[in-house]
Amino acid sequence: MVQEGIVIGHKISKRGIEVDKEKLDVIDKPPPLVNVKGIQSFLGHAEFYWPFIKDFSKIAKPLSNLLNKDVVFVFNENV
Repeated sequence: MVQEGIVIGHKISKRGIEVDKEKLDVIDKPPPLVNVKGIQSFLGHAEFYWPFIKDFSKIAKPLSNLLNKDVVFVFNENV
């Protein structure tokens, strides 16, 4: 019998369900988010791990707001 393994990006073991550390680079070191497609891609990856991120919806809200119609993207060091 298998004691632990990776299932759909999650590590399953006696300790329970954990995040597969190898899959976190997309979230930990994302490419610059400069358009709607980039934000959608990042949020798609991040939402996969929402059960492991406390207050995920509150953290993701500012990025989600950028997906609203007629929102201007202004990214600089001050934002």
